[in-house]
Amino acid sequence: EKSLKSQTESSVDNGPPLKEDPKYSKYFKMMKMGLPKEAAKHAMVRDELDPGILDLNPEKSLKSQTESSVDNGPPLKEDPKYSKYFKMMKMGLPKEAAKHAMVRDELDPGILDLNPEKSLKSQ
Repeated sequence: EKSLKSQTESSVDNGPPLKEDPKYSKYFKMMKMGLPKEAAKHAMVRDELDPGILDLNPEKSLKSQTESSVDNGPPLKEDPKYSKYFKMMKMGLPKEAAKHAMVRDELDPGILDLNPEKSLKSQ
């Protein structure tokens, strides 16, 4: 468990808050002026930027919100609990068939939609 102090300190926070970041400030300003979030996201796509940025906390820097904490755990494709389903797909079985096998085994089939190169905890 993290202490309250460690969660609120901004010592790890590198860079300006998103709403003041020169690269993204205009999109947060669009929303502040009353433009719907979806319209601001469309403007970001048009400008070849990740629209998911607008879902982050505008008071914190991008770096503090995108740096993953220590990635503990094996990649999903190597996780003993899920590796056989990724192996099924690697061998040519359709994703839907592998998902059905997961349901049969009482596991969440949505796991197969995640990045197999990252651990479950990091997603």
